[in-house]
Amino acid sequence: MTALPELPRTARRVLRAGLAVGAVLAFGLAVTGTASAQDDTTDASVHPGVMTRTGPDAAQCTANFVFSDGTATFLGQAAHCAGTGRSTEVDGCVAGSLPLGTPVEVEGATAPGRLVYSSWLSMQERGGADPDTCRFNDFALVELTPDDAARTSPSVPFYGGPAGVAGDGVPTGATVYGYGNSALRQGVAALRPRTGVSTGTGGGGWTHTVVSVPPGVPGDSGSGYLTADGRALGVLSTLNLAPAPGTNGISDLRKILDYANGPGGFGGSLRLVEGDRPFTPQPVPIDPAT
Repeated sequence: MTALPELPRTARRVLRAGLAVGAVLAFGLAVTGTASAQDDTTDASVHPGVMTRTGPDAAQCTANFVFSDGTATFLGQAAHCAGTGRSTEVDGCVAGSLPLGTPVEVEGATAPGRLVYSSWLSMQERGGADPDTCRFNDFALVELTPDDAARTSPSVPFYGGPAGVAGDGVPTGATVYGYGNSALRQGVAALRPRTGVSTGTGGGGWTHTVVSVPPGVPGDSGSGYLTADGRALGVLSTLNLAPAPGTNGISDLRKILDYANGPGGFGGSLRLVEGDRPFTPQPVPIDPAT
């Protein structure tokens, strides 16, 4: 792949290749932005879909799901949200990252969380070399303080759930649901939920390409996607530029968790926290005035 010019930091970090079939150019979706109002579909102040801001540049991403190791409570985000390198540094096995312990501002929380896991740092520590894993294992965990954990709901606004983790991905043509919270939407709640369709799985099962309305935009990076039956499918990692502009790359959550629970990781204790509201698939409100 010919290297493209470095993207502005507001468009953020990652150019990728090889999503679905053929070469797909993509970039990560973090931006620097201000907090929007909390979504009115949940009374909890912290939940999937809140904004996160990592590091001194305050790169804005969107939290995907809530996780626990039996002791601590975590919000998931994309590993590239803590990236420090140029936009052409596409390989998580060598790309630069802020260290574990970096403070992360969490929308709705009373205190910053802290970065406690990064798939990029873990792959580098383990000496990862598999190209698909290095490219698509894009996941990080932000530990919440006990006080903020107590005010956290695991349910996805608008949709409810998740009802477990998708075990086998999704077939081409399957309906998927996402929830992004980019500052570029200027707090318009009707633009946060997304309904989409899978157009294929690639990277040895590590990535799913989806077309959604509205599409994921910078700042949605790390947000979660659900299957038609409400299971957590994956983490929004990239906005694809070619050959299918406007599609998004979703890193597979089952593979992400298997890796995080592997050698040197959580030892099998890391799990998704299921939603406390039932999953309800709903049409996306297209008109932002509604």
